Amino acid sequence: MRWYFELAACLSLMLDRPDTALDPEIRALTLAGLFQLAHGATPAHAAVAETVEATRVLGRPRAAGLVNALLRRFQREGVAIMSRAHEGPEARHAHPAWLLDAFARDWPESWPVMVTAGNTEPPMWLRVNRRQASRDEYRAKLAAAGIAAESSAFAPEALKLSKPVNVGELPGFAEGAVSVQDAAAQLAPYWLAAGSGMRVLDACAAPGGKACHILELEPGIAELVALDINPARCARIADNLSRLRLAAKIVTGDAANSAWWDGRPFDRILLDVPCSGTGVIRRHPDIKLLRRPDDIPRFAATQLGLLGSVYALLAPRGRLLYASCSVLRAENAAVVGEFLAAEPAALDVTESARLLLPGVAPVQGPGPGCALPSGAADADGFYYACLEKRA
Repeated sequence: MRWYFELAACLSLMLDRPDTALDPEIRALTLAGLFQLAHGATPAHAAVAETVEATRVLGRPRAAGLVNALLRRFQREGVAIMSRAHEGPEARHAHPAWLLDAFARDWPESWPVMVTAGNTEPPMWLRVNRRQASRDEYRAKLAAAGIAAESSAFAPEALKLSKPVNVGELPGFAEGAVSVQDAAAQLAPYWLAAGSGMRVLDACAAPGGKACHILELEPGIAELVALDINPARCARIADNLSRLRLAAKIVTGDAANSAWWDGRPFDRILLDVPCSGTGVIRRHPDIKLLRRPDDIPRFAATQLGLLGSVYALLAPRGRLLYASCSVLRAENAAVVGEFLAAEPAALDVTESARLLLPGVAPVQGPGPGCALPSGAADADGFYYACLEKRA
């Protein structure tokens, strides 16, 4: 999926007619073989032999000759074929054209770095549970276990492993000493600034990483309500809370309406909206194929509706944190800007809140709110906007 647009262009160049229709399974199999030859670690002779053999496993033995011919041609002429394919921007950057256009429009200076990040294997970031140990203390435990890690310049609980490991190898993982979470997502509690005695809502909370981080940092929270529309995903919230030995009220309900609400306002609300996920393509490269241009306005409409719904639950002088893992302005600053224009009591306090962050995050892009481009400081792309209710 990460290299689909590049590999598909190479395959098209090798077919006798560019519009030749391959059986979908044989096309997918051939692309998998091309990936192994272009980017994989499998020896070339094994990649060809096993891919050809797979035609028989799939019950398509008559395709063996075609697959063999295509892969062997790529072995011989791969450099030239790849060079020709890279004449087109989709193949050269391994992203769909519409998304490249959107990146270039919204991030005229940063988009090449973002595209490179989307084509790179992501690092494994950890979030240390400060209730159990400091970041330096846990880093020492990792070192004792032979696991190298480095800290983040802007996320105080974040450690980046030199290479990913199974969570079972992490000291104290089962006991809640640490969680897996990207550094950019770890900024949420610092923007939210939930204090002792406050009532907090985490809307769209599953799988619960941000809710757990909020509770780890502030034991004195009066109540945290973790809301999600999906019962199965609510079970994941419960699992994470249990592992970390934390407590919250889990509610299955729709943040788009207040049918689940008990009428008591919240001092702090985190709204991590459903979005295109364009800031986490390096973790989910299938986004490149699954998303379409007309998805974006639909997401934006949903996001605006959710923002209006949960803002109504905010106490006077309370703070709402709008967050997304999209890097597209249409889902971020445009949504928040439209909401602010329609809601005179709402105030964007992102800039003042930014001054109180524990480090200097790699923030770019015009407001309202602020955005982190994908790949900056080796973190995912993210967007945050702090809104407060005047009265």
